[in-house]
Amino acid sequence: MFEFDQYLGFLAFLTILTIGFWLMIFLLTFVIPYWIFGSSIERLKEIREEKKAKRAANS
Repeated sequence: MFEFDQYLGFLAFLTILTIGFWLMIFLLTFVIPYWIFGSSIERLKEIREEKKAKRAANS
């Protein structure tokens, strides 16, 4: 059915496909939400600091 080099190529293809699948799952479930929530929290902190600076300047 398969010759040995075709079998190795098929295994390499399946390995790359599986690694890509799990990498996408990892990125979509952990890395991207972590990045989005972390950057939004940092932005909220910056906004609060700007408001505090304006209040201190007005006082």
